[in-house]
Amino acid sequence: MNSVKKGHLMELPSRVLIGYDIIEEFGNFLNDLAIDKSVLFVGGKRVHSTVNDIIAESMETSELSFDWKIIENATTSVTDDVSEFCKSNNYGLIVGIGGGKSVDVAKLSSYRANLPFVSFPTSASHDGISSPFASIKGSDRPYSFVASPPLGIFADIKIISQAPDRLLSSGCGDLIAKITAIKDWELARDNSGEKFRNYAASLSYMSSQILFDESLNFSSNKIDSVRNVVEALISTGVAAGIAGSSRPCSGSEHLISHALDIVSPNNGLHGEKCGMASIAMSKLHGLDWQNIRNALLRVNCPTNVSDIGITADELIEAINLAPTIRPERYTILNTANLDRESIRKLLSETSCI
Repeated sequence: MNSVKKGHLMELPSRVLIGYDIIEEFGNFLNDLAIDKSVLFVGGKRVHSTVNDIIAESMETSELSFDWKIIENATTSVTDDVSEFCKSNNYGLIVGIGGGKSVDVAKLSSYRANLPFVSFPTSASHDGISSPFASIKGSDRPYSFVASPPLGIFADIKIISQAPDRLLSSGCGDLIAKITAIKDWELARDNSGEKFRNYAASLSYMSSQILFDESLNFSSNKIDSVRNVVEALISTGVAAGIAGSSRPCSGSEHLISHALDIVSPNNGLHGEKCGMASIAMSKLHGLDWQNIRNALLRVNCPTNVSDIGITADELIEAINLAPTIRPERYTILNTANLDRESIRKLLSETSCI
C-alpha cells in the first residue's frame, strides 16, 4: 500500500526479460528477483496444460516450490478467492500467467494480499502486461482497479506469437488508442487544470506510433512484429506507472469501451473496442482519423461495429453513456455536446457504422 504523503511516487517493474523460446529460464528469472518462498501461478486450464511441465522443470532446477490456482474468469469473486488463498498460505510471489484475465486477477490479488507480482503474458491483447491497473468484472464500476505494477515481466515471444491473431490485433487497438487518450489528457490540462506529465504522455504516444511503421507485418515478419507490439504495450503500462494514473493510456475511447461492456456485454475484445472508438474520437479532436483507421486495418483490427457483433444503436448508446462512466475524467466528450443524431453522423462519417 502506498504510504507516501508528499511527492510523486513512480512504481515501475524492476526486471523485464523478453526473448524467443526462453520459458526454460523462468526459474532463473525468479532467482534474480531474489524470490526465496513458494510461488503461486494463477492461470487458466489451457495454459496450465501447455506449460506446466516446462515450468516445473525450470522451477525445480532453480530450487523453487510452486502451486497453481486455476481460474476461468476475471471477476471480483475470483480475485477475492485468490487473495484469501494467498493470505492463508506462505507464498512469496504471485505469477499471472496467461492472457489478460489471468494477469489482471494475479495483479489485483497480489495487491490485496500485499505480495509481489510477476507478469507472464501468453498473449499481447492489451497493456495490462505492465500497468498498475487491473480490469475486473462483477463490481459496480466498469473500469480498472488500482493495483501495483509487476515486480518483473517475463515475455516469451514464441509463446505470444502462437496466440490467436485476433488477440494481437486487439493489442494493436489498445496501442493506437493512446493517441486520443493523450489528446484527452491535454484537454483536461487546458480546460480543467488537471496535472499533466509530459514524459509519461510522450512515452505513451511514442509507443502508439509503432502502428504506423510499415515494417509491422504479421504475415511476413510476425516474430519481429510481435516483439515490437509487446515492447510498446509494456512501455505504455510503464507510462501509467510514471504518471501514477491511467491517464497516459485511457481516455474517451476507453470510456466508450467500458460503456459497451454495459450496453453490449461479451461482444468484442477490449482493445478492439478501444481502437474502433479512437477513430471517431480522433475526428472530434481534429486528428487524421483516416490514418488511424488505415493503421488499424493493416493489423486486422476491427473498424466497424459489424466486425465485433455490435449494432450501430448500441455504439451510439455507449458513446452517450460514456461520460457518466467516470464523471471525474475530463475528455473530448465533455466539450463535444453530442446528441444521438450527431453521434450517428460522426460514426457514419468515420465508417464505424
